[in-house]
Amino acid sequence: MKNIVTGIIFITALVILAQAGAFAADRNIVILGTATPGGGFPAYGAVFADVINRADDTIRIEPRNTKGSAENIPLLEKGKLDIALVQGELAYALFSRGNPAGLKIIAAMYSSAGMFVVKKESPYRTINDLKGLPVIFGTKGSGLIILSRSVLDGIGLDQDRDFRAIYVDKVGDAPKMIEDGRAVALWGGGVGWPGFEAVTKAPGGARFIAPDEKEIALVLAKYPLLKKLAIPANSYRGQTEAIASVGSWSFVLSRADLPDNIAYRIAKAIHRSEAELAKLLPQARETTMTNTVSAAPDRALIHAGVMKYLREAGIVR
Repeated sequence: MKNIVTGIIFITALVILAQAGAFAADRNIVILGTATPGGGFPAYGAVFADVINRADDTIRIEPRNTKGSAENIPLLEKGKLDIALVQGELAYALFSRGNPAGLKIIAAMYSSAGMFVVKKESPYRTINDLKGLPVIFGTKGSGLIILSRSVLDGIGLDQDRDFRAIYVDKVGDAPKMIEDGRAVALWGGGVGWPGFEAVTKAPGGARFIAPDEKEIALVLAKYPLLKKLAIPANSYRGQTEAIASVGSWSFVLSRADLPDNIAYRIAKAIHRSEAELAKLLPQARETTMTNTVSAAPDRALIHAGVMKYLREAGIVR
């Protein structure tokens, strides 16, 4: 009798494992390209994947580290990624040149107002004060470098000629370089950006340097696709006032042939999980399907599966 009971338990366990395996196999795997470790995109991608995976058990988003936006676009175009995080300037540049591979918008991620962070004790107060000094602009594949070039060019400065520009292999290496004096400033953007978090939480604190109102006007006149944005007060330790700057919206983009039903389910999961995203990551407060509609340069760029959900949800007509 004991052997019979043991056999039944064993067979039941096998059935459960087989069902679990079948369930996992039924999930649609969606590969998400992020960026190099230590930056904002991998942090966002990890939360995004976790929340979506818990909201919809028919899909599984799997993040992959890449070299950033500059690599994510060609990987999407070649079909080597299903979806990817792409910084605003690179996304806008792609759309303005006709988007030849037909990449589509799945969601707006967040807006990124670009600026520099320096030690609180630093004597530097303006962007011009940083001229000729070692400044970290990020990794070469990062879209934030495109933003910094545009901002600096807008106010008549050249990133490589007027600064001792530093490009790191991983953004996570940058805060240590500020701490030990190898660099005086770090360029970044948005709320909850890991580089800013690390520098502002270091002993002694930190301050931000952003373009002033006159410089903002010059940048927007030369680069009309950029937007005047702000970092709300208390977004970072020691930052008691809002900081105005310029920037853009980053997007989750997909390959052209991502099936409509997958895009639909991702959009639905995002919409259902907006509060959870906001709770887990400050910058993800802006990841909403309403913002996706308003941030898209053209609704025709939004994936058909996403548009289907937006109409069903009453977000668009």
